[in-house]
Amino acid sequence: MTDDSVTFRLPDAESALAGTRLLPALSLPGTDLDFTFADGLWRLALPRPPVHRMEYRFRLRHPGGQDEEICDPANPLRAPGAFGDKSVVEFPGYTPPKWLVADRAPGEVADLAVPAPLLGGEIAVRVWSPAPAAEPLPLLVAHDGPEYDRLADLTGYAAAMIATGELPPFRVALLAPGDRDDEYAANPRYAATLHQRVLPLLRATVAVTGPVAGMGASLGGLAMLHAQRALPGLFGGLFLQSASFLTVDLDPQEQHRFSRFGQVSVYVADVLRTVPHEAVPVVMTCGTAEENLANNRQMAATLAKQGYDVRLDEVPDSHNYVAWRDAFDPALTGLLRAVWGR
Repeated sequence: MTDDSVTFRLPDAESALAGTRLLPALSLPGTDLDFTFADGLWRLALPRPPVHRMEYRFRLRHPGGQDEEICDPANPLRAPGAFGDKSVVEFPGYTPPKWLVADRAPGEVADLAVPAPLLGGEIAVRVWSPAPAAEPLPLLVAHDGPEYDRLADLTGYAAAMIATGELPPFRVALLAPGDRDDEYAANPRYAATLHQRVLPLLRATVAVTGPVAGMGASLGGLAMLHAQRALPGLFGGLFLQSASFLTVDLDPQEQHRFSRFGQVSVYVADVLRTVPHEAVPVVMTCGTAEENLANNRQMAATLAKQGYDVRLDEVPDSHNYVAWRDAFDPALTGLLRAVWGR
C-alpha cells in the first residue's frame, strides 16, 4: 500500500481458481476489478479511491462455475457490518475518532416493547441512560438503533461526549426495525406509530426535556425526514447519514434491486417541490465514494431553500457503519448542540 495505490495478491500455486475479483464496498465506476494471474499469483493494482479507508471482499470463481466470497486471508484488519465482516484497507491519513479511547460516563439500559397495531406487531426499543429515569434529560432517537450501537458504538459515543463535557447528559433510544424496507420507506403508518406509540411511551418511561433529536442512516435517514415533515413537533433536529433520497434521475440502478424504489422516489420528488410546515436543524453526512452522494447533495440544497438550517458533511469513506461512526464527532455533536444548546 502507498499514498496513491494498493496492490492485492492472492497465492494460487495449484491454479485452483478460474478467476478472482475485488468487491469493494464503494462506488468505482469504470474501474477494472478483475485480478490477473501469473506465476501462481492472482494480482490487482488499484489506484487509491477518494477515501481514507476501504472495505472489501474477494470473489473467487471456481472451475465448475461456482462463486465464493471471502475476506482477504492475508489482511487481519476487519470491519463489522450488518451483513458480516469485510476486510479493510486503512490508507495513510486515516485516524479513528479520539472519543473511542476517551473516558466514558456510566449508563444503564432498559428494554421496551412498544405495541404497533398499525404495523401488525411491536417495536423493540432499548433506552440507554446516564441518570435515573425520573431525571429530565434530552433524548436522541435512532433508527436501526441496535446496529448503530453494535457496529458504530453509538452509546459509547454518547458516554464519551458526556464524560468529556462536550455534550450535556442525554439519553439514547435505540429503535429496532421490523420489516425495514417497508417501515422506513416513507411509510405513513410507521410515522404515525412514532407519533402515537413510540414517543409517548418513551416520555412515560423516562423524563424528557427539550426537543427530541432523531437520527438514521440510509433508509433510516429517509424515514426520519419523512416523520419530521409529516408530523411537525415530533423531532426538533435531524442527523441523517447517507440517507436514501432516491430519485429516478440520480439513482436508476436502484429501480430493479430495491422493491420500494417507486414509493421512495415518489416521496422524494414530493419533498423536492413541497414547502414543509416546520423546518428544523439538520446535519447530513455522506461518503465521497458512495452512490447516495448526488441525491444527498440535491436534498441538502433543497432543504436549505425550504428554510432548514442544514449542513452536509462529505466524508472520505463510503456507505458503512464505521464511516457513520467516524462522522459522529463533530457532525452529530454539532447537531445536538444546535438542538439542545450548550
